[in-house]
Amino acid sequence: RIGSATSLSSAIVSSRLQELVRLFKERTEKAKEKLIDPDVTSDEESPVASAVAAPVSTPGGDLEGDKPLGDDHYCEMLCCTFKHRPWLDRLKSYHFPSSIDPLTNLMYVLWLFFVVMAWNWNCWLIPVRWAFPYQTPANIHYWLLVDYLCDLIYLLDIVVFQSRLQFVQGGDIITDKKAMKENYLRSQRFKMDVLCLLPLDFFYFKVGVNPLLRFPRCLKYMAFFEFNNRLEAILTKAYIYRVIRTTAYLLYSLHVNSCFYYWASAYEGLGSTTWVYDGEGNSYIRCYYWAVKTLITIGGLPDPKTLFEIVFQLLNYFTGVFAFSVMIGQMRDVVGAATAGQTYYRSCMDSTIKYMNFYKIPRTVQNRVKTWYEYTWHSQGMLDESELLVQLPDKMRLDIAIDVNYNIVSKVALFQGCDRQMIFDMLKRLRSVVYLPNDYVCKKGEIGREMYIIQAGQVQVLGGPDGKSVLVTLKAGSVFGEISLLAAGGGNRRTANVVAHGFANLFILEKKDLNEILVHYPESQKLLRKKAKKMLKSNDKPKDEKGGPGDPVIIPPKADTPKLFKAALAATGRIGGKGPLGRLRWRLRELKAMEE
Repeated sequence: RIGSATSLSSAIVSSRLQELVRLFKERTEKAKEKLIDPDVTSDEESPVASAVAAPVSTPGGDLEGDKPLGDDHYCEMLCCTFKHRPWLDRLKSYHFPSSIDPLTNLMYVLWLFFVVMAWNWNCWLIPVRWAFPYQTPANIHYWLLVDYLCDLIYLLDIVVFQSRLQFVQGGDIITDKKAMKENYLRSQRFKMDVLCLLPLDFFYFKVGVNPLLRFPRCLKYMAFFEFNNRLEAILTKAYIYRVIRTTAYLLYSLHVNSCFYYWASAYEGLGSTTWVYDGEGNSYIRCYYWAVKTLITIGGLPDPKTLFEIVFQLLNYFTGVFAFSVMIGQMRDVVGAATAGQTYYRSCMDSTIKYMNFYKIPRTVQNRVKTWYEYTWHSQGMLDESELLVQLPDKMRLDIAIDVNYNIVSKVALFQGCDRQMIFDMLKRLRSVVYLPNDYVCKKGEIGREMYIIQAGQVQVLGGPDGKSVLVTLKAGSVFGEISLLAAGGGNRRTANVVAHGFANLFILEKKDLNEILVHYPESQKLLRKKAKKMLKSNDKPKDEKGGPGDPVIIPPKADTPKLFKAALAATGRIGGKGPLGRLRWRLRELKAMEE
């Protein structure tokens, strides 16, 4: 019994020691991988959030978990109770920024929208209230209410926003309150803002509520143009807003002309001649219709009778021709800028087709070229991505390349463990290429000078006796050709054909670009060389040596005869010996004959 208990305890101890040794080995391997590749995440599980703690009783006998928090507020909706923070508390906790970036702050763009709305109120409705009889003593208080609300927006813009705008001085962004205020007070914008708020409304007490006294409010045009610039910078399709704005310019010119026509008709007397407005129907719509026919020079208008009407009509015609030509030219520029990329694409495609027709390129090749143009344009919106990044600084190009390509390149096993900055430099050298269906990406036997990373689509590796059997299909994120990138001494020939299966967008890294980068990163170069040698050895290893570890050996191979024993047998045969060696030599001959 004592012996069995001792053996049992020793077996438990030995198994425990083996388990500890195994755990130490795994921990050592993980530490090595972490030292080689700092980007590898730890396999250890992150601590799980503990369950809700049990309520602790307080000295008073109450449970701590049952005590209601003073900052929690609840509202009941149907049969449920929701916890929320009152809007008043959120409003109290909001801190207005001490400085505002006018280029990137969306809150400032939203505020400019309200300023522009107030400016449009004055620009559109001051002429209407001056010319048409729409402002009456019965509704005068409504007009004045909106007028002074717009004045309040103007005032808040001066006091709260414009004095907090950041500016650049000597390459530095100035955020000091005093400096920002002084910069605004010295600017032309401040002078125009003060001028547009001239208190001419005090003349209401003497001449009555005349809308023309509010004309200086229209001088806040700088806010309008600033809003246009900021809005176009954040819109994805800014040309749509430009078309709408140009159309609004045309509508506003017609609007002002209709106001002048009603004023001229009232000056001459409504219905006094055939040229003036006769006072029937909706006055604004009828006058606007007349303004459209005049400015666009459609014709069919009654002839003016008096000298005043003739001069007014001549000025209208001259203004109409000038304004209409300006609007047409501006609209052409807007549409041309919106379709500039499409025009460039069409010109490139037309030049290529003309070239192929001149040299009588086969029709099948021409169709593939056209398909490449169409797919590249529709998938990318451009023919060459690098053209957009040429004008950017090197740092900005790197930031864009990291956002676009880093997730794909960081998964390449060949580059894991390399210097992160080396990978960043490599991202800037990647070149995007589109392959059509059944295009050969690389062919067996050719010299490999590039590595390929699949961005979108699939490629197939072909092999077999006929070279057309699909060995494997690589999808987005896969890499091939990386061995040829580092191989030397004739080991950089392609070992298989790779064909695009459908449309495929690949990143290409050329060998010369990688060599230029590795000059500055010797440690990464050594690591890549080691990985490349391991890959080459695994590829060159015969298939017979790659048997699985669990393959059973049914008949073990016969051991070869030692060289020294062979020499002794041969010497015995030459001297004609009849001893044990002679008999053994005779026996081996019999066995060999039986095998044959």
